[in-house]
Amino acid sequence: MSQWFVYEGTGERDPDKVGRLPVPPPWRAFDAPPIPYEVPGLDSSTRRRLGERTVPLPIQDVETLELVNAALYLRRPLLVTGEPGVGKSTLAHSVAHELGLGRVLEWPIVSRSELRDGLYTYDAIGRLQDAQLERSTDTGEPVSQDIGRYIRLGPLGTALLAAERPRVLLIDELDKSDIDLPNDLLNVLEEGKFPIPELERISDRTPVVKVLTDDGRRVEVTGGQVRCRAFPFVVMTSNRERDFPAPLLRRCVPLDLRAPRDQRLAALVQAHFGQSAYDDNRDIVEQFTEAEADGAMRPTDQLLNAIFLTQHAARDAIGREEIAQLLMRPLDQGPR
Repeated sequence: MSQWFVYEGTGERDPDKVGRLPVPPPWRAFDAPPIPYEVPGLDSSTRRRLGERTVPLPIQDVETLELVNAALYLRRPLLVTGEPGVGKSTLAHSVAHELGLGRVLEWPIVSRSELRDGLYTYDAIGRLQDAQLERSTDTGEPVSQDIGRYIRLGPLGTALLAAERPRVLLIDELDKSDIDLPNDLLNVLEEGKFPIPELERISDRTPVVKVLTDDGRRVEVTGGQVRCRAFPFVVMTSNRERDFPAPLLRRCVPLDLRAPRDQRLAALVQAHFGQSAYDDNRDIVEQFTEAEADGAMRPTDQLLNAIFLTQHAARDAIGREEIAQLLMRPLDQGPR
């Protein structure tokens, strides 16, 4: 294992590893004053993806480890491309788990996604309704005047808070967005900050406002701007359905993720089913890898589904083979 690696891909959790990172390069150094903020721990989303990660085999290949660590050192986003099911989004959860960086902030992209969706939302209608309710009930509690109650930071906005340790942000399936979003991301990812106009307008009267984060916690925003201190580890995934503009590519560390095979595939099976699972299910694994030789698209979760179902439904070797064939059909050829 290379001595400079902070993320080693072993699955062994060590929150102190991130402290071994050197100071960022001058062009990626951010100096916002730290804010008190308790980062939530890993949630069920990470546990579902990783399984039990204390396995004796490598989870990632050396090239993947080099590029992940390059992104960590350079404080640059990691742009991960690959076929569906190769583990692109799982990589973000693996880094968060191993480095003890808390809950992964997830921003799933759809065709209607806009930059503001990732930064923050402002519930102006809710504030107006509360103001009308106050006038009608005359409770004497001006709830609607607390504008922070109606602002919630999105996953990108929460990732850019001035925490001492970096958060992990997953921008999933960026290639699903409309043509403008990749370009819209450029300035935020480069500068590590963004304004909230609704708070900037009142910053002379109320310089500090508490808003809700994507984690469901309350946090202070000063001067109507969110600024980062430790740049987050950003993983942007793509299924290769489109090309991205050169300015975005220039600001990212590119990683083309290959499907796990050999030792990596064994580690994946063991992580989800136990240490003996790979040997116990070698017939299904071989069926999966041999079938893939025809060049068809077979995501790895098909193999995991087949192993799980054969453990509970198959009564003999013939039944195991039939279930495996049923579940491991190539995605790009459809049912046969």
